[in-house]
Amino acid sequence: MGTVLSISPTEKKASIMDAELAKNDKSLKRHSMFVSLSWKKLVSNSAKKSAKKVTPNPMPARELPSGQVAQRNSENIRKTHQTEEKKPKAPIPVPVPTVPTQNNDAVVQNGRFSTVQQLPSSLSVVSPRRIVIQASTGELLRCLGDFMCRRCFKLKELNSGEVILWFRNIDRTLLLQGWQDQGFITPANVVFVYLLCEDMIADSIDSPAELQGTFQTCLYLAYSYMGNEISYPLKPFMIESNKDVFWEMSLRIINRLSAKMLQLNADPHFFTEVFQDLKNQRDTSEANLDR
Repeated sequence: MGTVLSISPTEKKASIMDAELAKNDKSLKRHSMFVSLSWKKLVSNSAKKSAKKVTPNPMPARELPSGQVAQRNSENIRKTHQTEEKKPKAPIPVPVPTVPTQNNDAVVQNGRFSTVQQLPSSLSVVSPRRIVIQASTGELLRCLGDFMCRRCFKLKELNSGEVILWFRNIDRTLLLQGWQDQGFITPANVVFVYLLCEDMIADSIDSPAELQGTFQTCLYLAYSYMGNEISYPLKPFMIESNKDVFWEMSLRIINRLSAKMLQLNADPHFFTEVFQDLKNQRDTSEANLDR
């Protein structure tokens, strides 16, 4: 009597699925093994490439023989000399002697004021000859007084001493009243006063009061321009009865002689000319008066 083996469909189906799962598991393990091997191979290849690119210890440069080094040095020196020869050579500066220009110096020696005018000499270029003009304060005051007497010829009784007295009285009054610490009368200031008087004193003056008013107006502007103090009072200079004329005369002097007043202090040559002109006003028939 035969035996019949019966297999349940459910069990059969489960056994088939288990077989397939085992098969898939083997394929996955094999695939993962291949991926792992491929990754290791890729990493090892990249490491080899980087090792080839990086050279931490470069090979030393090839040294040339000493004979070639000397030859190249000589060639470089020769090329340098050729380049310097091609460059244009700048001329060597040579000092050229210059002719000294005209110059005027004003000095005070032994109480006497003098100006030195340098003129070019035909005998020597380096050492020009000098024309020395000197005078004391008293001599210049006397020259100023003689000029006033000669210009105002209508005033027969006028003498140079009277003009000098007008000047000294004003200067003494300012000293005594404390308006100034030192006297104004110096050779340079006398030359400045002469510049103003030579232009403003007219030969038509026939009154001593008019001459004194004009002269003291010139003195006021000279003190204001050349004096050591900031300001000066009007009373010693101005005549009370002639106040309006005083201011009109002051404005007229400023308008006419401002340029010359500036030039007298800035141009030594012009100062020497005025200085010489004042000294030429001295009356040679009179004795020298040194005050």
